[in-house]
Amino acid sequence: MALGHLNSYSDRMTDDAKARLDKVSANIERAARLAGRRGEDVRLIAIAKTHDAAAIRPLIDAGQRRFGENRVQEAQGKWPGLRAEFHDLELHLVGQLQSNKAEDAVALFDVIHSIDRPSLVSALAKAQQKTGRHPACFIQVNIGDEPQKGGCRIGDLPGLVAEARAAGLDLTGLMAVPPADLEAAPYFALLAKLARDHGLDGLSMGMTGDYETAVLLGATHVRIGSALFGTRA
Repeated sequence: MALGHLNSYSDRMTDDAKARLDKVSANIERAARLAGRRGEDVRLIAIAKTHDAAAIRPLIDAGQRRFGENRVQEAQGKWPGLRAEFHDLELHLVGQLQSNKAEDAVALFDVIHSIDRPSLVSALAKAQQKTGRHPACFIQVNIGDEPQKGGCRIGDLPGLVAEARAAGLDLTGLMAVPPADLEAAPYFALLAKLARDHGLDGLSMGMTGDYETAVLLGATHVRIGSALFGTRA
């Protein structure tokens, strides 16, 4: 393919990515305004799982800087190169984390959204001491009490919050994924109440299908995949 055609294709991909990014950002701004909030107080995380560096780059070129991954190993394969090129990227781990991957996660990610058990708190504390890095942390709550989902039970939350704070983690807030087949709003409202009860400001909640509702109910971080990337690769 000729250089001109390559440049034209790249420009087209960036334009498409910018259009999707602008649409999601406008929706966040509108929902925040309705809730009496500022749109810039809601952090948009582009969920890049299963997408390679070539698919991610147009969003970076369009101005997106926060990205999320589900798996440590997948992230290790594509982000070091991108971060060497773009020094202001912020990387979020939103998927389940095995304790034996804690050190790798602390070394790579700026924010971890999926703390759900005491053993992981301990593993992350040790990893922080070894690496000198202190990523911001969210406790994941199994807000719908679903056996197939990760997250701590609501009744276990006070103890886990106390353990995370005692271990020196930078505890930022709570994260949850509501049940897929039910209205999300009550679950978002419950997560917001739990965060207030524990003196936490961060609320990682809302995905492509419900992020506007999440923003209305106080989300500080929304995790958007298909609305930004299109159909998963």
